[in-house]
Amino acid sequence: MSKQAGLPMLGQDDETACCAPMVREPLGEEAAAELSRMFKALSDPIRLRLLSLIASHEGGEACVCDLIGPFDVSQPTISHHLKVLREAGLVGSERRGTWVYYWVLPEALAKLSALLEIPAMAAKTPA
Repeated sequence: MSKQAGLPMLGQDDETACCAPMVREPLGEEAAAELSRMFKALSDPIRLRLLSLIASHEGGEACVCDLIGPFDVSQPTISHHLKVLREAGLVGSERRGTWVYYWVLPEALAKLSALLEIPAMAAKTPA
């Protein structure tokens, strides 16, 4: 239930409160726009890898200097991808001296996760 804290549950009883938002009711226009920005940002393999590198980095945050090496693209390209992730609300950042540090925003991942969680009964296809 804690994963769903970011998504409102409208008029749901205890039995249906466990279900993913898409199973309970269709997404509203605003929620769909916000979530689609996040999914669109993650649709690029470099951005998905960057998010994974940041999330798995020791201490939960990574310096941009640590994120350039694993990729065969230029530093400005990495900066662009990090900007897209930040604008989509998936990562936060802070400048410290000459470097920028990034961390994953758990509430954003919780929203994506809650949307995709489908209970076993809802996932079955009709006969």
